[in-house]
Amino acid sequence: MNALDLIDLSFAYGPRRALDRVGFHLESGSFTALLGPNGAGKSTLVALLTRLYDLRQGEIRVCGFSLRQEPRKALAQLGVVFQQSTLDLDLSVEQNLRYHAALHGLPGKVATQRIERELERQQLGSRRNDSVRLLNGGHRRRVEIARALLHEPRLLLLDEASAGLDPASRDALNKHVRQLCREQDVTVLWTTHLLDEVRPEDRLLILNQGRIIANDHAASLGAQQEGGLAAAFERLTACA
Repeated sequence: MNALDLIDLSFAYGPRRALDRVGFHLESGSFTALLGPNGAGKSTLVALLTRLYDLRQGEIRVCGFSLRQEPRKALAQLGVVFQQSTLDLDLSVEQNLRYHAALHGLPGKVATQRIERELERQQLGSRRNDSVRLLNGGHRRRVEIARALLHEPRLLLLDEASAGLDPASRDALNKHVRQLCREQDVTVLWTTHLLDEVRPEDRLLILNQGRIIANDHAASLGAQQEGGLAAAFERLTACA
């Protein structure tokens, strides 16, 4: 079973079409980069996946559950890190995690066990009592990842998760998420507009003007154009 299936997904803001028959599948346990310039439709796609926008045309299935027909079951399989932080800056790291666990209805004992596990996994144990306001951008992102994994989703969606981070922090976060994918068998969809966040071994989807214009491994796309992936991306987005 795929972790995510998108079938003929379209969405419009009045007369402007933001997504045009978008379709792709993510295999369980895979890491996929969704690359596109600003305005390509990535944010609209994330809003549909998380039900911030109502699905009007097409089909989304998360681990086999229809987002339209079985939204609770579908969303239970999904963990999300949004581009804009949604942490409470005045609460501690642990308080943020406990609040999220309560929203998911996790019993106290289960919540405690999972919080301890995620604090260790994200190397945040020593910061558990610190106000989130005191953390740097990279550590805040780790708190958000820990929060997103508390309910044990099978699909982790990171929407421009490195936004606002310095280059070293962006690289560290990128490596950390890939490690989670390998070790925890979590399927990852990483959306970005930055080419340097894509690795040659990645499956790469390129979105532009609301359409998927490439779906291949990054190395294969880069080999098709003199100048590598950067040149291929420039050519594809210019012609779309």
